[in-house]
Amino acid sequence: MKGTSMTRRAPWQWRGRPRAVLTAVVSLSAVLSSAWGTAGTAQAATADRPVPATGVLAQVHTAGRVQDAGETVRYSWPGVYFEGIVRGTGVGIVLDDPAADYDVRIDGTTIATLVAPGDTTHWINGLSDTTHTVRLVKRTDSPGDTSTFGGFLAAPGGAVLSRPAARDRQIEFIGDSLTVGYGNLSTSRECTSDQVRRTTNADVGYGALTARRLNADYQINGYSGLGMVRNYNGGSPDVTYRTFYDRALLNVPGDVWQNPGTWRPRLVVVNLGTNDFSTPVRPDEPWTPDSLAAAYRTAYRDFLQKLRTRYGTGTTLVAVGTGQFAAHVQQVVKARNDAGDRGVRYWFLDDTGLDFQGCHWHYSAHDDRLIADRLTSFISGLRLNW
Repeated sequence: MKGTSMTRRAPWQWRGRPRAVLTAVVSLSAVLSSAWGTAGTAQAATADRPVPATGVLAQVHTAGRVQDAGETVRYSWPGVYFEGIVRGTGVGIVLDDPAADYDVRIDGTTIATLVAPGDTTHWINGLSDTTHTVRLVKRTDSPGDTSTFGGFLAAPGGAVLSRPAARDRQIEFIGDSLTVGYGNLSTSRECTSDQVRRTTNADVGYGALTARRLNADYQINGYSGLGMVRNYNGGSPDVTYRTFYDRALLNVPGDVWQNPGTWRPRLVVVNLGTNDFSTPVRPDEPWTPDSLAAAYRTAYRDFLQKLRTRYGTGTTLVAVGTGQFAAHVQQVVKARNDAGDRGVRYWFLDDTGLDFQGCHWHYSAHDDRLIADRLTSFISGLRLNW
């Protein structure tokens, strides 16, 4: 599977492995065909009187990596969310997405899950005739497809009001399927590709949970199956996570997300390494265990420098270590600290009490809650200036 192809690709086949062999097996997610379309025009309004529409981003709050197309926005990363305020008895949600699933929350309660909704306007009617908060979140990891959101609509007599304010805090989570929430709602470790899609929910993954506990906006920049220098089982050797990190649209080669200037996270959490080391190096790969470890440390060091250059010294970088790669991460962090960068911190992800009951031995929703508890406690002790 070529991660940069826009044509239909067959999903990887994988198997779960015993807990004694691997801390967690991370597999490349099933990738569907690339598709997006133009959705309907959204309304925009002030608190009580309409204002000229200036596109979807004028009426919704989002912190995700989206590409502004005016009347629509396009995106690929999991966990992207849109928040709005609508007055009236009904809310319309304009979407064009053949692959991903979404949760819809009205006034803090999840009232609908949209399964691969396609090109549609989904209406939620029968609401009280008052003002409602609306939140739409992309649950799924679907890097082979571009998702399109066309905004919220109000039922006749109602209005879409001014967008909610952004939160003061921002956190960026970087990782693989363990960060995505791969199969975390599954009741079985054995899953088909379709079951993985249906039971993956980034919004109840440890990243989203941690951010909400800290009242922070967040990005979940996770991509299943990819590593810092080596992907799961040595697959797709021409790409790594770093190939895609700068993109908004993951299936568009060369795409670069244009930060609108509002994304300035004071905290970035990096959790990459499981795919690099969870499977033995095959004879046909260009690695030995030692050369792989050395390349991983070098790439990790360079990636941290990239983040430092991008976000500046006011941002704390948390490097997560666990399992086979913990010592390598710790070594990289120590080198940064010794060189004078005290804003890089090491966090050991303690897997005590985790059940790995998600698809293919991934974190379960129970595990994500435990990790969020531990990570929130660690972050709270950092005394961040945010």
